Amino acid sequence: MALAFFGLSIFLLLTLDLDQSSPSPVYAASQGVEITYGSTIKLMHERTRFRLHSHDVPYGSGSGQQSVTAFPNVDDSNSYWIVRPLLGSSSKQGDSIKSGTIIRLQHMRTRKWLHSHLHASPISGNLEVSCYGEDDNSDTGDNWRLEIEGSGKTWKQDQRVRLLHVDTGGYLHSHDKKYTRIAGGQQEVCGVRDKRADNVWLAVEGVYLPVSES
Repeated sequence: MALAFFGLSIFLLLTLDLDQSSPSPVYAASQGVEITYGSTIKLMHERTRFRLHSHDVPYGSGSGQQSVTAFPNVDDSNSYWIVRPLLGSSSKQGDSIKSGTIIRLQHMRTRKWLHSHLHASPISGNLEVSCYGEDDNSDTGDNWRLEIEGSGKTWKQDQRVRLLHVDTGGYLHSHDKKYTRIAGGQQEVCGVRDKRADNVWLAVEGVYLPVSES
């Protein structure tokens, strides 16, 4: 696990848009650290403790786009997501993120965006969640509204949140229904249109960029 984390750190130092005056990122974030744009995080499904995950394997049904699952192991680089602002927003790297803000999540390894639409998910028949696009190719299907549970106003590590897909009205959701073949042992991730205990997530491991002074 330590080697994988070291590799992530090197990758981010080479790819993050940091100038010489930027403060150092927080690699071993402690509870309560704010999540800012540009941070690279893992999202853990609260009830099952699986991490939101993707890999370069397409769905065999529905959209045929890159699949999204929930993964049981902590130590996997395909579970890292970069927090990005809404396309066209004035928000910048290092800005904190308030409840109600529309964000995007970019898969670190494949550069595709967490996406949803009206295709049926493979196991439960709910809304399919996929990865789609690339660095310069993003649309409204990549937009998710952050809903913080409780009294918190800005997004922090280990805080209970929901992500509501703007176009479909579906909450990012997982459950104990698992794939048996290509993604054997991994849970289905889908969208559902009502609030349930199974659509609560927490930001856990990651590289957290400090809040910008401005």
